[in-house]
Amino acid sequence: MNRIGPPGRFYPGYVFDLDGTLYLGDALLPGAAATVRSIRSRGGRVAFLTNKPLELPEDYAAKLTRLGIPAGPDDVVSSTDALRLYLREHAPAARIFPVSEPLVAELLRADGFELTDDPLRIDVVVVSFDRTFDYAKLLTAYRAVRNGARIVATNPDPYCPTPDGGLPDCGAMLAAIETASGGRAEAVVGKPSLHMSHAVLARLGLPPEDTILVGDRLLTDVAMAKEAGMVSALVLSGATSADDLAMSDIQPDFIVRDVGELLTADSGPATSGLVGLASPGSG
Repeated sequence: MNRIGPPGRFYPGYVFDLDGTLYLGDALLPGAAATVRSIRSRGGRVAFLTNKPLELPEDYAAKLTRLGIPAGPDDVVSSTDALRLYLREHAPAARIFPVSEPLVAELLRADGFELTDDPLRIDVVVVSFDRTFDYAKLLTAYRAVRNGARIVATNPDPYCPTPDGGLPDCGAMLAAIETASGGRAEAVVGKPSLHMSHAVLARLGLPPEDTILVGDRLLTDVAMAKEAGMVSALVLSGATSADDLAMSDIQPDFIVRDVGELLTADSGPATSGLVGLASPGSG
């Protein structure tokens, strides 16, 4: 059972998803700035997490700051961070075909990877959120995978929430390539993978039991928190509705309408290791 309402305690670490949680498009969501400001004033550590690979951490930090939540590049962990780490560890000499927008290709090239669109030379097809996705890219990826190339994807999200109804995300491109080729991704490195949770916990310098992940998606945010041993809080301001929640096997520890409801007036300062976790269903 989950608890409708905020946690009854204050956590040393707070991890916030971005789209649908703190903002939607270029508009800050209700209570977002005040909540982050209050967490910091009480001594809590804050990190921001996104599966969206369209910008660099410094770009997300600049956007947050512009919207009223001061942030630096080191406060943001993105799926491109997890992707680059995974490829350096598991495919350091791979020749890569990126199904992505230019930023991901530029980052991979800067890391020393050879990029190619020759299906007979491709070792890894990297799949990402790609608004330039077309039949030519699908055909190249299909031929490469049929020739033995591996598939690595940044994130499983089928769509990204926007004010006008959303955009097809990496999961849609990945499904097309897997369906056509018969192959399957060997890794999806963004949320909910352990690659992302390890990265964000290292950034905070806290154990998972002292950290709460706040997001708007069950299959990524809540699932990652549960896999990593973090506490989860679902906001209903983004991709997940109350009806979606009722039909899902993945259930958060806490449910709030938006981040403005996350903190309670009686939450004290951060006390790592001194206060037990609020268990699902507890009052």
